[in-house]
Amino acid sequence: MTTDSVVDPAKGVEVLPVAGHIGAEITGVDLAEPLDDAVAELIRAAVLRWKVVFFRDQHLDHAAHIAFARRFGEPVVLGRRGSASPEGFPEVETTADRLELGGRFGMEHDEWLRRRRHTLLRGWHCDHGARIDPPAATILRAETVPPYGGDTTWANLAAAYAGLSAPVRAFVDGLRAEHRLGVGYQPRPGDDAYLRRLLDHQVASVHPLVRVHPETGERVLFVNGYYVEQIEGVSRPESAALLEMLLEQVVRPEYTVRFRWEPGSVAFWDNRATVHLAPGDNAHLGHPRIMHRVMLAGDVPVGVDGTPSEALTGTEPGRW
Repeated sequence: MTTDSVVDPAKGVEVLPVAGHIGAEITGVDLAEPLDDAVAELIRAAVLRWKVVFFRDQHLDHAAHIAFARRFGEPVVLGRRGSASPEGFPEVETTADRLELGGRFGMEHDEWLRRRRHTLLRGWHCDHGARIDPPAATILRAETVPPYGGDTTWANLAAAYAGLSAPVRAFVDGLRAEHRLGVGYQPRPGDDAYLRRLLDHQVASVHPLVRVHPETGERVLFVNGYYVEQIEGVSRPESAALLEMLLEQVVRPEYTVRFRWEPGSVAFWDNRATVHLAPGDNAHLGHPRIMHRVMLAGDVPVGVDGTPSEALTGTEPGRW
């Protein structure tokens, strides 16, 4: 047991950090059973402290997954899901749906992924970051995973902010940036059905570049490679240079943790204080990867000066 581990002797639950700035494994709890209040509070505190926590060897069905999530917030009810998601459980989205997306628009999955992630930093994101109220948290469980590959990596946005020099922190504290769905997508030559869909279903918000975490009070470097369009008040070349610097800061190895999935693994992360990188190394392997996620409703981000985010198009608080 490390000095940073947390133990509830009466319940046999232990929180074991797995990296220096982010990530902890929680043992001794069965998530399929009703949670004792003290254990639920221990889990909540661990998520706030370590940003993402992991559980192994869990046996959750969809109903139990939703019941567990409900102990920590209000599950999001999704208006649109793919055909792999379960009927009767609108809170659950099955990520195998992602493999269908390219095919809907005339592309193999590898091409679709390549056009979305054409730079090394492009794949890093928080869930639904272009919304005015991105989810507060995500709980993802693994049903089927490949024998190798398919890992997920998370980065701690609070640690990344704290790691900036004081003059840079003071500079970025007052900035805001546009987050827009589909930013950076590289269109196909000629007609591109996916691009047309992006243009017809735009979602965009202006968020503070540094948000104040509503529970911990931490300042969080609220940037990601997937949604951020432009820092306001600066030129596009200046914005591009600033964003590259800040994103490189966010994904420095010391601020990250990488998780090897197994069937029955569960990851529970604070979507307000992390970005994550979904795997890009398993689609060509031919092994299924079936994951189910439930997201918890979030609030409107607020900057250091107390100014909230602004919805631009396609989004309003609480409406999915």
